[in-house]
Amino acid sequence: MFTVAESSTSSHRLGRRGFLKVGALGLGGLTLANLLQLQAQGAPRTRSQKSVIMVYLHGGPSHMDMFDMKPDAPMEFRGEFDPIRTNVPGLEICELMPKLATVADKMAVIRNMSFREYLVGHNAPLVYTGYPTSDVSPNTDSNPNHRPTFGSVVSKIRGDAVRGMPPYVAFDGIYNGGSSVDFLGMAHRPFVPDSQLNSLGPQGGMTLDRTTDRKGLLRSLNVLRHANDAQGSLAAIDSFQERALEIVTSPKAREAFDISQEPEHVRSLYGTAGTQFLQARRLVEAGVQAVTLTANKESKTWYLAGPWDTHGGNFKKLRSLLPELDQSLFALISDLHQRGMDQEVAVVVWGEMGRTPRINGAGGRDHWNEVGFGLVSGGGLKMGQVIGQTTQNGERSVGTPYVPSNMLATLYDNVLGIDPAQTYLNHNGRPLYVLDNREKIRELV
Repeated sequence: MFTVAESSTSSHRLGRRGFLKVGALGLGGLTLANLLQLQAQGAPRTRSQKSVIMVYLHGGPSHMDMFDMKPDAPMEFRGEFDPIRTNVPGLEICELMPKLATVADKMAVIRNMSFREYLVGHNAPLVYTGYPTSDVSPNTDSNPNHRPTFGSVVSKIRGDAVRGMPPYVAFDGIYNGGSSVDFLGMAHRPFVPDSQLNSLGPQGGMTLDRTTDRKGLLRSLNVLRHANDAQGSLAAIDSFQERALEIVTSPKAREAFDISQEPEHVRSLYGTAGTQFLQARRLVEAGVQAVTLTANKESKTWYLAGPWDTHGGNFKKLRSLLPELDQSLFALISDLHQRGMDQEVAVVVWGEMGRTPRINGAGGRDHWNEVGFGLVSGGGLKMGQVIGQTTQNGERSVGTPYVPSNMLATLYDNVLGIDPAQTYLNHNGRPLYVLDNREKIRELV
């Protein structure tokens, strides 16, 4: 929502709420102009213009029934599905994903991802931040709630790369950084669009015709310069006001979300379940640098179960989930390649854990942090390969496993051009690394 209020005749002071509201971008009483000002403070420049789309399979997808099938294992392990060949030798995937089998040469599957941690459960922060939920004090720097999500880091370091577009868009809204916003600032929270996209465009009686006169509008907003702000958080700088107006008045951001502008054959490629995948492609094409989304409907709270949490009826649920993921992900990968964007955009698909190799009495698979999978496509990384392997029944990694921080280090360094050894300051002024574990997945680079 975008509203502008006139100062009253009885006072020349203009309150925060009466000054400017920009929907989801106006957080905690801060205006978009303020957020953008904060966003630019201390942000070093980088030449990389690449983007990352993260597809989070909320709940913990079953590695055994997707990308690490064990057809020779006992029935209580291998499950009901058969593997099919892909166009990459040595890589077989579930029969319910035939479209992905045809673009496997444009993917890399990491089979030895470990999500082991002290708290066995739904821990989205692990894949969003690279830090596990461990048996430490909740107030220590090792707690992921005190670490920024990868999208917030991108916003901090590369937030001004493309004018007129938010740097970080989160369709999922599941885990947006906990108290990490206190470290990087409110400016680096994601833009979380609602179904009506009310955060974009003028509302509340402010028409586009009125807002296009930016100079006049800026003059009317100059009263903010004389307003007293006890916290000092509302410093008014014309360049940031101008940039804020550019986002909410330019059609660029709104059009990026509008899939009706796509030809029918493109929308059909993604299918009805792939709307957010198509929007994600349009967003990165328009300059958004980090997009997170989920496949299928999910809980909006990261510590609760999502649709991939298949404790019961695992195979029945996957018969619905996997074909939808197959079409949506196939469409995204194919579309990026057809548009020549595959080297500039990395797609990563994973969840917060795998599922138990042994099927339980309810025909489901339970939580299994020991091992799971990660899938990567594009971004200039090495594709068409299988990385790592698990034991005969898919219970553990053979050799040293990779962990989520290894994936994020790879994305930061080799895709986004961000040094994971870069630091930021915590509450006490202590510098913290973007990632403590900065080892990359060596087969990808």
